[in-house]
Amino acid sequence: MAFAPGTVTAFGKNAMGSIVHMRWHRAGSRGGANGSGRVSFRDRNVVRSAPAWTSWRPHEGRHTSHIVASSPAVEEAAAKAAARGKDLTKEDLVDFLRSGCKPKSEWRIGTEHEKLGFQLDTLKRMTFDQISKLLDGMASRFGYERVMEGENIIGLSKDGASVSLEPGGQFELSGAPLKDVHACQRELDTHLEQVNIIGKELGLRFAGIGYEPKWPLSERPNVPKARYQVIKDYFPKIVITEVGFETMYQTCTAQVNLDFDSEQDMINKLRVGLSLQPLATALFANSPFWEGKPAGYKTYRSFLWSQFDDDRTGELPFVFDDDFGFEKYTEYALNVPMLMVHRNDNWRDVSGASFKNFMAGKLEAYPGEKPSLNDWMNHLGTMYPEVRLKKYLEMRGADCCPKDFLNALPAFWVGLLYDEQSLKNCLDIIRDWSNDDRGFLRKEVPNQGILTPFREGTLQDVAKDVLKLAKDGLARRGLQEGKFLAPLEEVATTGVTLAERMLKLYEEEWDGRVDPIFNELRL
Repeated sequence: MAFAPGTVTAFGKNAMGSIVHMRWHRAGSRGGANGSGRVSFRDRNVVRSAPAWTSWRPHEGRHTSHIVASSPAVEEAAAKAAARGKDLTKEDLVDFLRSGCKPKSEWRIGTEHEKLGFQLDTLKRMTFDQISKLLDGMASRFGYERVMEGENIIGLSKDGASVSLEPGGQFELSGAPLKDVHACQRELDTHLEQVNIIGKELGLRFAGIGYEPKWPLSERPNVPKARYQVIKDYFPKIVITEVGFETMYQTCTAQVNLDFDSEQDMINKLRVGLSLQPLATALFANSPFWEGKPAGYKTYRSFLWSQFDDDRTGELPFVFDDDFGFEKYTEYALNVPMLMVHRNDNWRDVSGASFKNFMAGKLEAYPGEKPSLNDWMNHLGTMYPEVRLKKYLEMRGADCCPKDFLNALPAFWVGLLYDEQSLKNCLDIIRDWSNDDRGFLRKEVPNQGILTPFREGTLQDVAKDVLKLAKDGLARRGLQEGKFLAPLEEVATTGVTLAERMLKLYEEEWDGRVDPIFNELRL
């Protein structure tokens, strides 16, 4: 997941160099039945990893972080601190978030999709050696810059977009900031055509699904990135280790990243995004299997995310307080325990440390040293709410799905949040929703999906109303983007998600086997 909407600094070339994409995934648990700016060192079309600014999630997703060169906003905030002759202050951290405000004419759309790669002959996960050959083939054939960590190729970059790897080899496109949903569609089509050309030569293919449906954790590949080792060491401190690894190695998320023009616009969009994220999770539910059998959830991926580290996830109820704004989000982030810092070309585990103590020069691992904005951005990337604020908003609640659903995701959020009237109408819908309402939906949707009981009806009723708002918002943009909502409108009308469709095939046509799903959901 790696793009900064409305800028060109998140991917590819900018004033300071080219992207290196570094990201990681949060963990979860299964239960129930159911320093300095990075500099690019180039050798032909190779980009080598160096310390860098983190620009966007994750996702995480996974939720994720991406390492990019210093942006103008970072440089401006750092310059202010230098002009005062002082270390970074809380005001600098707030100003960094505020610097994301941009006029509507500069708003862009960014999409991110994590795909599950498999071997055609055995359906087993791709090995890291096969992944490396795929990346190298794409670089050679289609002119991408290779992103290296040591001797390993770990990603690609070209024209403002990047390809990166999740810990389990999940193959992610982090799209460039684009003007409309049609451009997002073209970008996805091009990417899938390229990966399938090279993949076919190597006997590899990809599936659009939210969780590995067949193979256990022991069968997954390992991506040799230093950052991931810190995450591995962190899991035993917070969750059952195996479940943490499931989330890290077995899940695939899709997300959309969007801009705002003011603090109030950010507040409105964040409130709508958090309230309706469970609806998006239900509409895109597509991870109903675990190790070859029903998992007991419509979206097992979402369930895992909901179980991860309470310090880093949750509904963020403070967003709905009257005094919420950039400063209050900064306070929240300052109170989230640190996870790691980047020093001397390496990631060091500082899990549990206080960023406030770091600002006071009291970080135990580096006594007397104080953070840069690079450290702050890395820290922001270790928080995993369903909507995350950086210099843009990340909508992080959807399973990876087939292509028509991947195109529907940006259409859904753009129709709701980039049209003033639709955004106002969404605020009216959620105006009397309580924190308990939002918490209930987040808890129940992974299991019950679009049919989750809610108030006097079901979430399906909300879906019909909200999709009409999204379609109306897209119509007012005048770009004929409403057609992309078709698969979501079918789900809202029938109450049948991809998860239910796959479960029905499993029971009625696949003889209780999940193998056919790799072809059914191929990308």
